[in-house]
Amino acid sequence: MVKNAIYFVKPELFDLIRNQDGKWDDKKDRPLVCVLESDEIDGLYYAIPLGNLAHRDEKARKRIQRYLDIPEEKIESCFYHIGKTTVHSIFFISDIIPITDEYIDRPLINLYAKRAHIIKNKTLIAEIERKALRILAYEKNYPNYFRQNITATKNALIKELKESKKSQ
Repeated sequence: MVKNAIYFVKPELFDLIRNQDGKWDDKKDRPLVCVLESDEIDGLYYAIPLGNLAHRDEKARKRIQRYLDIPEEKIESCFYHIGKTTVHSIFFISDIIPITDEYIDRPLINLYAKRAHIIKNKTLIAEIERKALRILAYEKNYPNYFRQNITATKNALIKELKESKKSQ
């Protein structure tokens, strides 16, 4: 995976999340942006799901804006971010998930560059990383706090990576 690149993932990743008693009921072929590489083990990354802001009705936009308006010291202020990717996107930061290359289906292709689309806006990247790191720090203090069971999924992926390295 390339940091800040946007990918589509295999449905098996969502099965893995559900097998760890996590919730993932999104049926869309939703892109995710790779935002962080884990320092726990090589090959483990964290990705954030993206949505198109234009696809949200007024009620949904107001709900997201309420979270964006929460004071920065509260963890809920990190749940979402809005920024430009190929369109005005919603970053569902509180839905961050651990991931490995095994679960990548394909990149989102940048039609001009003819390769994976990589977010290059340094201000956007810094803010997404800041919020993602806060969510992961909260998760570290309260394992499996978020509905996707980040800690359990991460541990399952670490086990897979270690088993894969043994068989090589």
